[in-house]
Amino acid sequence: MQHFEFEDLLAVPFVDGGRSIETGLDCWGLVLVCFERAGIILPDYQIGCFEAVSIDAKIAEQRPFWVPVSAKTVPALVVMRFNQVTLYNHTGVTLGGGRFLHTDAKKGVHVDRIDHPWWKRHIDGFYVPGRDAACRIS
Repeated sequence: MQHFEFEDLLAVPFVDGGRSIETGLDCWGLVLVCFERAGIILPDYQIGCFEAVSIDAKIAEQRPFWVPVSAKTVPALVVMRFNQVTLYNHTGVTLGGGRFLHTDAKKGVHVDRIDHPWWKRHIDGFYVPGRDAACRIS
C-alpha cells in the first residue's frame, strides 16, 4: 500500500450518493477517491448513506473479500458503526499517524484520530481488498 494526496479533499461537502470532489462526497465516494489515488479501483455500490440496513448487509456480504490489517496500513478501509451501534454503516480511510479521513453532513471531509475515545468505540476494524475482491489495480 502507499500514501496518497488528500489535502484537496478536506472540507469537500457531504452529499448523499456523492462521487465527485467538485460537487460532494459521501463516505463510500470518499473511499473510492482515496483508493483510486493509491492505484486501486473499488466497485461502487450506490447505496444511500441513510440506508443503514443495506449498508450493513453489503459490508457483511463483502467482508470475505477484505483482509484485516493494522491501522498503520495506508490506505486501509475503516469500517465503523456510526450513529447506530448495531449496524456497520460508515467508512473512512486510514492516513497513517493514527489518523483517518471520513465525511459527515456537518463537517464534510475531515480528519479524526483513530485513538479518540468516541471513535475507538465505533471502529470495527481496518481492511484492504484481498486477492478475490472485485477491484483492479491501476
